Amino acid sequence: MLKIRNIGYSVEGRSLLEDASATIPTGHKVGVVGRNGTGKTTLFRLIRGELTLDTGTIELPRGARIGGVSQEVPGNEVSLIDTVLAADTERADLLAEAETAQDPNRIADIQTRLSDIDAWSAEARAASILRGLGFTPDEQLMPCSAFSGGWRMRVALAAVLFSEPDLLLLDEPTNYLDLEGALWLESYLTRYPHTVLIVSHDRELLNRSVGAILHLNDRKITLYSGGYDSFARQRREQAALLASAAAKQDAKRQHLQAFVDRFKAKASKAKQAQSRVKMLEKMETIRVPEDAARTVFTFPKPEELSPPIVAVENGSVGYGEVTVLSGLNLRIDQDDRIALLGRNGEGKSTLAKMLCGKLDLFTGRITQSSKLRIGFFAQHQVEELRVDETPLQHIIRERPGEQQSKLRARLAGFGLMAAQVETEVGRLSGGQKARLSLLLATLDAPHLLILDEPTNHLDIESREALVEALTAYSGAVILVSHDMHLLSLVAERLWLVKDGRVAPYDEDLAAYRRMLLGQDKPADKEKSKPKPKKATRDEITALRSEVRKGEARVAKISEMRDKLATKLADPALYEDGRAGELETWNKKYAEVMDGLHRAEALWMAALEKLEAAEG
Repeated sequence: MLKIRNIGYSVEGRSLLEDASATIPTGHKVGVVGRNGTGKTTLFRLIRGELTLDTGTIELPRGARIGGVSQEVPGNEVSLIDTVLAADTERADLLAEAETAQDPNRIADIQTRLSDIDAWSAEARAASILRGLGFTPDEQLMPCSAFSGGWRMRVALAAVLFSEPDLLLLDEPTNYLDLEGALWLESYLTRYPHTVLIVSHDRELLNRSVGAILHLNDRKITLYSGGYDSFARQRREQAALLASAAAKQDAKRQHLQAFVDRFKAKASKAKQAQSRVKMLEKMETIRVPEDAARTVFTFPKPEELSPPIVAVENGSVGYGEVTVLSGLNLRIDQDDRIALLGRNGEGKSTLAKMLCGKLDLFTGRITQSSKLRIGFFAQHQVEELRVDETPLQHIIRERPGEQQSKLRARLAGFGLMAAQVETEVGRLSGGQKARLSLLLATLDAPHLLILDEPTNHLDIESREALVEALTAYSGAVILVSHDMHLLSLVAERLWLVKDGRVAPYDEDLAAYRRMLLGQDKPADKEKSKPKPKKATRDEITALRSEVRKGEARVAKISEMRDKLATKLADPALYEDGRAGELETWNKKYAEVMDGLHRAEALWMAALEKLEAAEG
């Protein structure tokens, strides 16, 4: 159980938390929400002990392990699978000790503990987690240095999930995942055996994967039961009740004040008037929570073009001499809302680059309207903003002849107000940088807007504002996003990028989600027997490794048994006066034999699993 009791914490004199309390039972999955700057990441650092509380306490069960993704995996030469396996430090330490241990008692203890923690299936479990986060079996054997920072963040996430801490703290984990990885994580968290706290602005994840919401607001923390939609409903109901109570209180205050004003000068009513003054003084004002400034996005409106604005016939595209997509026959009209679906590496980014003119076709023909303007937003563009310049300087470069008042109005239309306009980009939040990049991408009123993961770093209110803006936008939109809520509200057509092709996906997003999570079932056949699931290549590899390790353990313990047998065969050991020594050696021999029997049983079990997997 996690107990947060009356905690307080300030940063540079500004109070983030005051007398804040919450109790989270063991095993609960809790979403942590609140507007940017309310202290969500700070709360995680306080729980981990990285920051010191001003007041109050945070209590966890003794010995509880806390885990989280604090930084990316270094770009070293260790393989992905070994990096993840090393995260279970107990297993790694036991295996290392097993290589050098000589004491039969200790060897037996090590083998028992390894069995208790299911150490021999570890490679298969690690491979399954990496596969769920988008790594193929071949990639899992590659060194971390072969991957970019975003992909190494996935490895760091895989490592902490594999280590299964008692309290798992995840801070916006889907920011570096694609749709498939986000859906896999959503499903994984529902089965996670321990307590989870997750900071996320992904509404669907918070509805499906958690059973409670921890809300940070006005320097307090409040725990609500249910997912995000339930939390939002409870908040609306509370606000309505407070507004009603405040209105009644205002009416009562006005009535009391009117009596005082009318009769305070009359001696006969002075006592009653004074009584009402005291009532007014004692009346605690009911405060209705102030609505934060509403986030907005204002996309400029493009003129209408004749359809289609883009058409591709028998196209193929790729890099160098490698064809990634072929057989492309696509049409885009100005009123289209298209979501690109497909696993990582299938070619979604390649298609987006081709459509916006960053890649030329190998074969075929692409036809575009002569006046077509295309806007493109991708996460790397946010990272490429000039950190030593202000948002105003960025937009002046794009519109050098435009009046500053108009440029400031454009910035305000994307939620960048006076305080942020003159602030260097390096000091802005991730969400503010994303809004600036969205403004720059839409500055020319594009007829076609291509958005690659536009919601990273945007809070829930900003995501809702983006939905409204895209709904009102009069240009075509092509979306790549892990945010199912955004896709479900914006996309009207689905394209599946798979096996080098792009084709309409006739099912809905719910069907696509079921397919990715392996929940699709064949048509019911009451009398048919389900076929046994065939083991994957990485599962067979892990089982073979388990067999080899089991065989090595048996050989090592057998060698120790032989040495003890030789010792016990020495006639001198049975001479008078050595009974105590003989008893000691017999005891050690019995312990080694017990360890040998257990090692042989584990080895045989591993052999049976391998034989069953190989068919």
